[in-house]
Amino acid sequence: MSEMVHALLLATMGGITIPLGGYLAAFEDIRPRWLEQEFRHAVIAFGGGALLAAVALVLVPEGTSHLHPLAALAAFAAGGIVFFAADRFVQQRGGSGSQLMAMLLDFVPESLALGAMLAAGEPAGLLLALLIALQNFPEGFNAYREIIQSGDVPSRRVLRAFSAIVVLGPLAALGGFVFLEAYRQVLSAIMLFAAGGILYLTFEDIAPQAKLSKHWAPALGAVAGFLLGLAGHLALH
Repeated sequence: MSEMVHALLLATMGGITIPLGGYLAAFEDIRPRWLEQEFRHAVIAFGGGALLAAVALVLVPEGTSHLHPLAALAAFAAGGIVFFAADRFVQQRGGSGSQLMAMLLDFVPESLALGAMLAAGEPAGLLLALLIALQNFPEGFNAYREIIQSGDVPSRRVLRAFSAIVVLGPLAALGGFVFLEAYRQVLSAIMLFAAGGILYLTFEDIAPQAKLSKHWAPALGAVAGFLLGLAGHLALH
């Protein structure tokens, strides 16, 4: 199997968990009621863990390895700020698509990075593929529930849209495989941008103990805190 086909297959597998999460969320009225609530919170927490793992284990270590420290910090900060701006934009217009937007904002750049890393033969590419699949499942679950609860879109249409989104993964991976493998600094900037955005997403939409409803300062504070820690880490290397 060629490396390109391998990259496309892994990106597709990572994307398939999006509609799978949506199909699971379509099952309502789990009994007893407390189990339904516990299950949903467990899915959300699982997604947060997978997102943080992608940041800590792949995106930041790989991203900082080919960039000047100041450029790395700028890319990470830009990701947090852009995700914040996009989140606020959606919330001001009703908020029913915020989870879907967040899912796409991290799925596409991660798939780009996946393709480029596999083209370079980096073992971390396989880890990233696994983490993409793990995080897309709860994100699909949460996005489905958010859209359905808004009452604007029928269930079948949501699930069909989620199935169509899967193709974005291999398309992005193909782009990364063909165009980004030779441009390591660009790839590193994309990875750190995604890392900053994912950290914002984790603390704004996923970590319930850190979130104040419709307040963005705690999540931005989390991005700033990680940014300062990253600055200290880079200063020592």
